[in-house]
Amino acid sequence: MTTQIFMASTLYGTATLAAALDSGCFAPADRRILLVSNNATTPETTPAVDEMPGFERLRSRFDDVLSWNEAIFPFHPGGWAPRLEDVPLWERYLRLLWELGDDDLALAVESIQVNPALGMTQIFTDAPVTVYADGLMSYGPTRNKIDPLVGTRVERLLHLDLVPGLEPLLLTEFGVAPEIVATPAFTKVLAELAGTGDALPDVTEPALLLGQYLSALNILSPEEEENLHVRMLEGAVHLGHTRVVFKPHPTAPARFTRTLEDEAERLGVALTVVDTPVLAEVLYQRMRPALVVGCFSTALLTASALYGLPVARVGTETLLNRLTPFENSNRVPVTVVDALLPEPTDGAAVAERRGRMDTGALGDLVRTVGFTMQPKILPDLRPEAERYLATRLDDTTRRYFRRKRLTSLGLPGGVPPQLAFLPRNTTVRKVARKARRLRRTMMRR
Repeated sequence: MTTQIFMASTLYGTATLAAALDSGCFAPADRRILLVSNNATTPETTPAVDEMPGFERLRSRFDDVLSWNEAIFPFHPGGWAPRLEDVPLWERYLRLLWELGDDDLALAVESIQVNPALGMTQIFTDAPVTVYADGLMSYGPTRNKIDPLVGTRVERLLHLDLVPGLEPLLLTEFGVAPEIVATPAFTKVLAELAGTGDALPDVTEPALLLGQYLSALNILSPEEEENLHVRMLEGAVHLGHTRVVFKPHPTAPARFTRTLEDEAERLGVALTVVDTPVLAEVLYQRMRPALVVGCFSTALLTASALYGLPVARVGTETLLNRLTPFENSNRVPVTVVDALLPEPTDGAAVAERRGRMDTGALGDLVRTVGFTMQPKILPDLRPEAERYLATRLDDTTRRYFRRKRLTSLGLPGGVPPQLAFLPRNTTVRKVARKARRLRRTMMRR
């Protein structure tokens, strides 16, 4: 017997899996299990994937739907992994709980570098792994070093072709081949969801604003995020839109909406807030927005690439400077959106769907950013990064790098050319480390 276990934490990810199954990306199996993981901070108060509108349209692809949260209760999916000595015990427990017997298993997981996906792959040590990407992060490097006992079992990376021509960096250190989930299959799955959300407002061709709840990730403060939404609204108004729909993040606080409502009233804009937890792609089909405005949401790229809608981004420059540490896994998604999509203040660029650079130039940029983020994971990219920074670092591309980071890596664009020997000078580095230690000691006093 063969059993395939598909782990999903979002409806978008589940739709990606459904499209992959429909297009024959997975071999036949005797049993297919959808393992739902609710990764919200408080899962008890947040609907899981199988409780969201539209899930039943996807349910038929799987023989069983099981809960990872229930299996590991009382632990939280995002913060728990099995201890090495407990792995055999956990495998026996899960095989009994899910009636797996001695089945041969195959796993399909997202975000393999962190839990819960990492924990799952560590428990079923003999199972081959497929990683599927449900967003823009697949274009960036693997955020953490993965145990070779896990990484070498990954057979492929399934991803949507959100940026045609751009190759993912995720898991390339293990030679994992990327495989595109056919766009027609994905849009067909999304079409199945178009009729969901009976309580959705009846609005046609509005400007649609996408909230992301970045303050929950400590990227922005709550006040800064409220201001970000206001800037989205102002951008839509600048482009002549008087009907606006705001789709808040499902876990965002209600006060974000109230602030936006006050600003809409001041600007004389008819604002509608979507309270139903549906995918943005459902709104694209139901409302056919005249404009989609967001920060760096993957939904901006689906709007542009899959539905041909005008899009604009707000706040990406702030995030490029704010993301910490530099290797923050959101850096490549922010870079991609910043480079490809226009700001609403540039009406001509929005109308022409023109960003800072084309896909070819973006690929070179992303590989260089990826190396500066994870030089130990992607050391082979160093020569390419050096060439790029030596020849193409200008006023347009400088925003994607920090001088301090380039200096620490001994890359062009860091210290002035006449001092370029310093980052690799052993004596200088020792003196700098000693100075930093002395400074910390003095500050503690």
